[in-house]
Amino acid sequence: MKRLPRRQLTVLRPVTWLISFPATWSHRLKVNRTRMKGLKPPYLLLCTHHAFIDFMVTTAAIFPHRANYVVAIDGFIGREWLLRQVGGICKRKFTSDLTLVRQIERVIGNGDVLALYPEARYSLIGTTAVLPNSLGKLAKILKVPVVVLNMHGNHLNSPCWNLKKRGNRLEADLTQILDREEVKNTPASEINRKIREAFEYDEYRWQKENSIVIDKPWRAEGLHKVLYQCPHCLSEFQMESHGAHLWCNSCNKVWYMNTLGELEAIKGGTGEEELTTEFPHIPDWYEFQRGQIRDEIARGAYAAEVEVEIDALPNAKGFFPLGKGRLRHDMEGFSLEGEGEFKLVIPAAELYSVHIEYDYKGKGDCVDLNTLDDTFYIFPQGEGWSVTKMAIATEELFAYHLERTIQNRAGQS
Repeated sequence: MKRLPRRQLTVLRPVTWLISFPATWSHRLKVNRTRMKGLKPPYLLLCTHHAFIDFMVTTAAIFPHRANYVVAIDGFIGREWLLRQVGGICKRKFTSDLTLVRQIERVIGNGDVLALYPEARYSLIGTTAVLPNSLGKLAKILKVPVVVLNMHGNHLNSPCWNLKKRGNRLEADLTQILDREEVKNTPASEINRKIREAFEYDEYRWQKENSIVIDKPWRAEGLHKVLYQCPHCLSEFQMESHGAHLWCNSCNKVWYMNTLGELEAIKGGTGEEELTTEFPHIPDWYEFQRGQIRDEIARGAYAAEVEVEIDALPNAKGFFPLGKGRLRHDMEGFSLEGEGEFKLVIPAAELYSVHIEYDYKGKGDCVDLNTLDDTFYIFPQGEGWSVTKMAIATEELFAYHLERTIQNRAGQS
């Protein structure tokens, strides 16, 4: 983790282009550049994160310049040597790591592009994930231009809840949001505001506005992983999906996902007198679930506890099974207990978001918790849970505790 990053070897740069350009050409990638004329490295490149093809789009967008990429440790498994040679920097997700800052400074000192995916996980529902407040401070430390690559169509092509590729066209906006002088004269808080503004995206709105037709007959399969609560009967963890349909096993209501990515109710649920589509726009359903969790937290009622299987990833050599355990997520944060004396506690106030995976390596859905020295992939067992709900709750718990801290300080002043 402390190894200094290498500059991308000149001999390997054509290899990265050979990997990236055929993929982006096949998706008819269009890159819209704003304030980029004449800009040369070094600069900080902040990229939205949707799917594996993001890295290929990034390579094509900054051509012919080289970059160092910050990559999560699981991305290094089985390919560490290659990633090191092309400039990869290893990181554990959602940890505060001063070593990484020094590594980033080295890249900038080398005169290269530092590519960072600050959402730190694929977008769950095609909208912007939480961004860390440290980005503004990082920009002030580096004293170089800040560029944002906002990608469109990547999530639609291969959403994290169903990785099969749809083949739709891609687009990306490459924008210099702050030049060197603007970084110098802009407060970190205002830099954060500008970054968040440049990071705004909604894949399903983009699909509708650009008439991107996705007619794969299996296009909705897996969507229930993200949309886990029925908006009609409010039952949790009873949703299922197959083909282009999504339904609730509790009230039997059924929705159809059309070729423009919108939902249409086609069968009413139990007790429903008039057929209504609660959320035609898919991200609105996701935000409805966030509101439900926010209400639970406001009442102090949020809690989930499940039996789990635990795998550890101390380095890039691979996973080590740690056996069975128990995971609790409640108002105070995560508490993981395993066999022997193993215990991991991460307070809610210290974790602004969390990485989750769906059907990871065929083992099922999982939550990924990290320390500076180890990474734990935690696979809940049985029924009555959702890693999506844990992910949303992590963000809302962090916001809740932050607000309480601000209120307490205000009351003391």
